[in-house]
Amino acid sequence: MKGKGSQQAGMSTSLRVSPSIHGYHFDTASRKKAVGNIFENIDQESLQRLFKNSGDKKAEERAKIIFSIDQDLEEKTRALMALKKRTKDKLFQFLKLRKYSIKVH
Repeated sequence: MKGKGSQQAGMSTSLRVSPSIHGYHFDTASRKKAVGNIFENIDQESLQRLFKNSGDKKAEERAKIIFSIDQDLEEKTRALMALKKRTKDKLFQFLKLRKYSIKVH
């Protein structure tokens, strides 16, 4: 009885399965090649709509950052990260303000 319980405790619930175990092989030759700029074949309006539909409140600003011609990739990355940080900071400010307003009442 003890042996059975210890065997179950040692079993992992997540198992890694390799496709080659079952005789399947990934055909990487037929995969779509990666591109450097995933926004290459999309216009600014479509990208903005995509962001807006996903719930992004700063969709217009984010799309403008991505389509700005005068910025290199590093500058765009920094601008997008700063936009994310400003949004997060505003959320924390709101939550902190809400916390204090509840204590006052």
